[in-house]
Parts: sequence; C-alpha cells; structure tokens
Amino acid sequence: MNIQSNVIKIYNTGDSSVLNYEKISLNEPSPDEVRVRHFVIGLNFIDINMRNGNYSIKSYAPDSKPPYILGVEGSGKIESVGKNVKEFKVGDRVTHCMNLGTYSELMNIKADKIIPIPDYISFEIAAAATLKGLTAHYLIKELGNVRKNQTVVIHAAAGGVGSLLCQWSSFIGAKTIGVVSSDKKILRIEKIGADFSINTEKQNFLNEVMKITDGKGADVIYDSVGKDTLHKGLCCLAERGKLISYGNSAGLIPSVDISLLKPISGSIICGGLLTYIKNKEERNNNAKELFNLVAKGNLKVDINQRYKLKDISDAHDDIESRITTGSSIILP
Repeated sequence: MNIQSNVIKIYNTGDSSVLNYEKISLNEPSPDEVRVRHFVIGLNFIDINMRNGNYSIKSYAPDSKPPYILGVEGSGKIESVGKNVKEFKVGDRVTHCMNLGTYSELMNIKADKIIPIPDYISFEIAAAATLKGLTAHYLIKELGNVRKNQTVVIHAAAGGVGSLLCQWSSFIGAKTIGVVSSDKKILRIEKIGADFSINTEKQNFLNEVMKITDGKGADVIYDSVGKDTLHKGLCCLAERGKLISYGNSAGLIPSVDISLLKPISGSIICGGLLTYIKNKEERNNNAKELFNLVAKGNLKVDINQRYKLKDISDAHDDIESRITTGSSIILP
C-alpha cells in the first residue's frame, strides 16, 4: 500500500529558491529495504553543495534520477520491513547518513545502510551527529592519526564537524588551534577545548599559526573551506605535516604545486565519508565508538538551530551566511 510523505525536491541546481516542498506517494519497501519515519533530519553543508551544483549528485547517488529529494542524514523508527530483512524489525530506532533523500517524512532505504541507535542517544543527537561524527572519526583516527602533543589546526572550528574535531583533538591531548570568522565563534570554541583561536576577519591565519607554533608550523590541518585557505595551510605545515582537505565551503579548490611540500616532506590528503561507511561492520563499530564518547561526555553535540522541513530555504540561507554554530537539525 502506498503512503504519502512530504519531501523537499529540486528540479535544477541554484540558490535556496530551487527547494520545493512537495508531497509524494511512497511505495512499500522492496524485499531488502526498510521504511523509516524520520523524526529528525540532519542538515549538512553537503546539502548546500548538492543544491548549488558544486557537488555532482550522481557521483554520490549513481542510481538517482531527477527531480532529486535532497538530504543525506536522518534518524527515526522503522515502520515497515521488506520480506528479506532479518536484522531489523518494526519499531527499531535507527539512524543513517550519505543516503540521498532524507529531506522527507518517510524514506525507503536498504537495510544494510542503517545504524542502530543505542537507547542512551536521542533522535536529535543521532541526526545531528551521525554524519558529522563519523566524519570526525575518520579524520581523527584514520587520516590524521592525531596524537598527544601534536599541533592540530581546525578550520570552521565552531561548525558541526569542526567542533567535534576540536573536542576530539583536545580529548586525545593535542594542542588545538581553532579557526573561525567572528569573536562570537571564538567564545564558543574556547569553551569546547580550543587551546588557541584565530579570527580570520581580524587576523592573518598563516601568520598566527606560525606565531603560535614558534615558527614550526602545524602537524595536522583540517581544511573544510578550500578555496580561500588551502594554499596558506600548505605554507604553515610542520615538517612531515599533513593538510587534510575534506570540503570546499568557500568554492572549488585551485590547482596546487605539490613541490612546495617536498622540502618538509609534507602531504595533502583528501577524504570522503563514503569510503569509511561502505563496510557495515566498520560503520557500526565506528558509530558505537562515537556514541560512547558522546554518552561519556567526551564529545558534546550542540544543536543550536532547529528548522521545520517546510522552512528548509531559511536553513540553507543561514548556513551559507555562516551565522550558524554547532549542529543544525530539521524537524519534519
């Protein structure tokens, strides 16, 4: 039996005006799918990049067809299961990420793509932390391999992923430098563990990093900005330092002359979450570790903005204007 669901669709890329609040008819789940009723939807910068065309939707969801339902993170309960699904049942609390179509009240999704939510994690925390938290996990533990006493620079440190990177690095014992764009955001990152802060509206990022590190540079730089920051980051890496690029909120990254890195044996590393969540066992183990750190208070997920699904254009405008802090969620 078909069921009605409100969704957000785009028929073409562009600014927030291309976001359409519509109603669709959803089929029963296929044999390997479950139907999830989203209680909370995650809001992420990848949504912006898909909407404006900076990211190819097809590269993330090869089987998708326009018009597209946006969104890649959500949490809720299972309402229906396909005949082949044995691992989950109706009523189970679940979350998921990097599955296109979460800007919806209801969604059919392959059962092997979802993650169980522990009883001690709320739907709001799950929707705010699954994508951002699993991103922080691979950035810290896999690509960065952050260690005690290293110097770690984090761009957009007051944002969803940035604030988790800041807290996680501090928890490990690294010296953390948070980079933000306002004094208000400096107050926030100092509360969550940044040892040093840089306001790019008033200070030169490159000069400040070199000053803080006594001219040695940073061991790890996490860069989600791209266009405006990557080259400066290469110029303030320590010997054997790593610049980890995992986003381009300021625009496409220009060409880079890697010969700049040879004298210091430095490296540029690119990362994407999809690589680290393809394997179900790895994904679930990483999620358990993440949720345990949240439950113990080692990582705090601040949800500072809440929007209704029908007001999604306002949410996109706020994120693009860089006036949000921490995590933002959408309530269907």
